[in-house]
Amino acid sequence: MTRTVFRNGTLFDARARTTGRADVAVQDGWIVDVGSGLDGDVEVDCAGRGVLPGLIDAHVHLTMTGTDLFRAAQEPFSLQFYEGARNMAATLAAGVTTVRDAAGADLGMRVAQERGLVAGPRMQVSLNMLSQTGGHGDPWWPSTCVMDLLPSHPGRPPVVVDGPDEVRRTVRELVRAGADVIKVATSGGIVSSGAGPEVAHFRDDEIAMMVTEAAAAGRYVMAHASAAGAKAAVRNGVRSIEHGHQLDDETLAMMAERGIWLVPTLSSGLGLREALASGAMNLPDEIAAKIRFGADDTVRRAREAGVPIAMGTDAPLYPHGRNLTELELLVEHGLSPGEALHAGTLSAAELMGLGAELGSLEPGKRADLVLVDGDPLDVRGLGDRVHAVYQDGRAVLRDGAPVPAGV
Repeated sequence: MTRTVFRNGTLFDARARTTGRADVAVQDGWIVDVGSGLDGDVEVDCAGRGVLPGLIDAHVHLTMTGTDLFRAAQEPFSLQFYEGARNMAATLAAGVTTVRDAAGADLGMRVAQERGLVAGPRMQVSLNMLSQTGGHGDPWWPSTCVMDLLPSHPGRPPVVVDGPDEVRRTVRELVRAGADVIKVATSGGIVSSGAGPEVAHFRDDEIAMMVTEAAAAGRYVMAHASAAGAKAAVRNGVRSIEHGHQLDDETLAMMAERGIWLVPTLSSGLGLREALASGAMNLPDEIAAKIRFGADDTVRRAREAGVPIAMGTDAPLYPHGRNLTELELLVEHGLSPGEALHAGTLSAAELMGLGAELGSLEPGKRADLVLVDGDPLDVRGLGDRVHAVYQDGRAVLRDGAPVPAGV
């Protein structure tokens, strides 16, 4: 078996959140050694470059494209899967080798990637997002029209539920359809027709049922949540808070104590504000007003409170393939560059239950590596400096160009 050594690079140590010079030896898709002066059959010269673990985006929507959600609702049903394949390729080329799809992708997309039919990051899928009647995921609009951005199909069950019994049945249906994680909206949303992020959704008995049923199936719950909705989600045992606008100190203290992750998706707010300012989004005034809701200091206070933070972008609200912009935003919101890279590597892997195989450059882990020009701790413009991407030891991007399978 061929042993490949990545030599002369500056490695990011995800555990220490620092960098240093070392070689990485890879064989049969796995990292087998890290150190100095390693030998191998093939050498990859990494001089002048940083070597990172494959990045992980813990919040994407691969079947969605762009910020014009009203246009998306008028597209042919199956187009989402073809666009999804393109979005998967763009995400992988950005150095993101693993994602958690937060609604949209179904089991078939995950299996297609696993079988090598489609180039893209390995995936965990949630299929869709549990919503109460009138909640963030309810497709009903005041006009009495239904505009469902995630219409149900055999691989994506309907998810508007009320009461613990409906919750129990629907969580089981999602698991049956292949969900790796259960997603819920315990707060209103920005781009839906109903209440904004400050309004809580679902009662404690409903959220507790989600967590119980997910755990019974070996799954966990990720919660689209802000303000009071986040507090209810944390109180009832979810694993992560997505977005997390306007979290108070009590909620952050509970998250730190219980080890509940925050996935801030700062890119989504940036993307929405830019689209609104440029006229790319034609939205009702009440939705445009909600877009401005999310600017606060929650990430800084979460870091100070000791809340674990994982990288997630909410792409395509900021474009697929521009995922590493999130690292810059995390630094702007109070994380050090090493902490931001940790959020996009080992922390995200641990959130997703993949820490034993992914997230750091250590023997016994999958050989997902990203080579970037210059200092890896300089996260400004890092996405534009991705030189090569390796997934399970195979080059999928080299010199900035995709590498066909089998090459």
